Amino acid sequence: MASLFDQIVFLKWHDTMSQGSADQLKLDGQGLLPVVIQDWLDGTVLMLGYMNQEALAKTFATRRVHFWSRSRNQLWEKGETSGHTLHVKELFVDCDRDTILVKAQPVGPTCHTGERACFFSRIDDQGEVVRSNPQDAHGGILTGVLRTIQERRANPQAGSYTSKLFEGGHDKILKKVAEEAGEVLLASKGGKKEEIVYEVADLLFHTLMVLGYHEISLQEVFQELGKRFGKSGLRDR
Repeated sequence: MASLFDQIVFLKWHDTMSQGSADQLKLDGQGLLPVVIQDWLDGTVLMLGYMNQEALAKTFATRRVHFWSRSRNQLWEKGETSGHTLHVKELFVDCDRDTILVKAQPVGPTCHTGERACFFSRIDDQGEVVRSNPQDAHGGILTGVLRTIQERRANPQAGSYTSKLFEGGHDKILKKVAEEAGEVLLASKGGKKEEIVYEVADLLFHTLMVLGYHEISLQEVFQELGKRFGKSGLRDR
């Protein structure tokens, strides 16, 4: 049950939305807005839903994502039966004010299929919808690079630099991390932006090699960063 404060915020937001001011969001003919849900840690698009004024106000007040069900014609909270809720971190609206982006922290998988996100089917070059690795649409370039590293470890390829590093063993990978860290220091001292960017990219790649070697996902690293985000200092060591 929402607190008294949440109820007050809900009423104030609903009143603002009902005034028809110039800042009002542009609802469609059915009084709805499409809402994109994005994982706040790595940017993965988790799902698409729809909100009306009531769902938006409820989301704003409780900081948990609520939608308007077009099939059931009723308000519902994401995860109200499964427990797989979405906790709001930030809300954004697009330039036309007719679509909302919610950066959220998911509790458990978002998709009703049990997948982390609802986007796991790829449209191929022939326009056919095919099932793909559910992780292919997750994250950004770092996640993609780590997937390639993991693939090279599982299926070594001749001529692959990544496969060769794995063949060299743990110590060879760690030596490269140390070398690249030194190159970053030298580039930083030199002060040339393009060299700094180049060397940091090298360091990131070889750091991802360490994660791949230990079978650690970037999501685990992001979760650790999420725990620290907004806090001053680190734990005592």
